[in-house]
Amino acid sequence: MATTKQIVFPIAVVCIAAAGLWGLSLAKEPIEEKEVVDFAPLVKTSKLVVSNHKLKVSSQGVVEPKEQTQLVAQVNGKIVAISKDFVKGAFVKKGTTLINIDPSDYQASLVEAQANLAAARAALQLEKARGHVAQSEWEKINNAKPSELGLRKPQLAQEVAKVRAAQAIVKKAQRNLDRTTITAPYDAIINQRSVSLGSVVNGGSNIGMLSATNVGQIRLPIADKDLAFLNNDGIGASVTLQTNFNGQKASWQGVIVRNEGVIDAVSRMHYLVVEVAQPYNLDKPLRFGSYVTASVNGDTIENAAVVPRHIVNDNKIPTLSTDSKLHFKAVAVVREQGNDILIKGDFGEGNEYITSALSYPIEGMALTVKSNEETL
Repeated sequence: MATTKQIVFPIAVVCIAAAGLWGLSLAKEPIEEKEVVDFAPLVKTSKLVVSNHKLKVSSQGVVEPKEQTQLVAQVNGKIVAISKDFVKGAFVKKGTTLINIDPSDYQASLVEAQANLAAARAALQLEKARGHVAQSEWEKINNAKPSELGLRKPQLAQEVAKVRAAQAIVKKAQRNLDRTTITAPYDAIINQRSVSLGSVVNGGSNIGMLSATNVGQIRLPIADKDLAFLNNDGIGASVTLQTNFNGQKASWQGVIVRNEGVIDAVSRMHYLVVEVAQPYNLDKPLRFGSYVTASVNGDTIENAAVVPRHIVNDNKIPTLSTDSKLHFKAVAVVREQGNDILIKGDFGEGNEYITSALSYPIEGMALTVKSNEETL
C-alpha cells in the first residue's frame, strides 16, 4: 500500500511543472516578422548621351622651313664686304646683299669682252659693205650667174658668227661680275655663316645657310587606323598646333597641304604636311625647331555616344531596361579614345548603361539601381 509521501510528491512535481510552463507562456514575446531581403545586385547607371561627335586625330612634329638654301660661291676671289645683317639669327629681306667678292678681275674681263664685241660688230659692218660692192659688180656683167663666194656670203656668215660669240662672252663676263655679289633669294632667317671678311673663296665654297620665313611646315606622323577618320586623306583639314611660347601655352592654326603618299619603312606611319603662313610675323612667332602637338579636325560621326572603355565587352554594353532588368545591347565600336570608346547603335530614347562591375551578369536578371546618396 502506497504511503502518503509517495502519493503527494509526484503530484507536487506535476503542479510545479505546470506552474512553470504557465509562467513561461506569460513571459514569451510575440514572434517578430522579418523584412523581406532584396538580393538583386545594386548597380550604378549613367545616361547614354547620343549626339554628333567631331573626331580629332592627335600627332606631333617639329616646325621646319619649307625652303632652306645652302649659299655657295660661284666665282673665285677675296671677300671684300660682308653685310651687318649676315649673322646667325638675323632676318633679311629678299635681294639684301650679304657678301661682296672682289670684282676687279671680272670687271676687267667684262670690259675686254665688250671691246671684242665692238670689234666684231665693226668687222661685220665692213663685210656687209664688201658684199654690197660685190653684188654691184656682178650686176654689171651680163650672161653670168654669181657664186655665193663671189657675193662674199661665207665671209659674211663668218663675221655674224664672230659677233654672236662675242655677245655670249660679254654675257658670261657680266654673269661672273654679278656673281661677285651674293644676295638673299627670299625673305629669310640666317642659320649659318661660314666665311669672314678677307676670306678667299673658290667656286663651290660654302658661304652659309638661310631659311625662308614665308612658310613653316610640320610633318605629322599618322597611324593608318587614324587616317580613316580624315576626309580626303587629311588634305585641306585644319590643324591646331600647341607648344610653349616664353614659358606659357600657346596655339596656332595651320592647314594640311599634302599627304606624302608613302608609309615610313621604320615607323609604319603615314606623314601629313601642315603649313603655317608667315610663322615669324604672327603675334606669337612660331619658331623653327619648335616641338608642337597637333590636333587634326576629322570626320563628324552622327548619332554616336561616348562610354567608358571597360563596359564594352564583345561589342555589347550592359543597359538597364524600363523594368530594372539587365539587357546587353549590341553596339558598333567606331573609335577608341583613351579611356573611352565612341560607339554607334540603335539606342532609342532614355537609355541608361550600367557602370558598376557585375560578378555574374545574366541577361534579364533583376537589378537594384543605387541612388545618388548611396555608395557601392
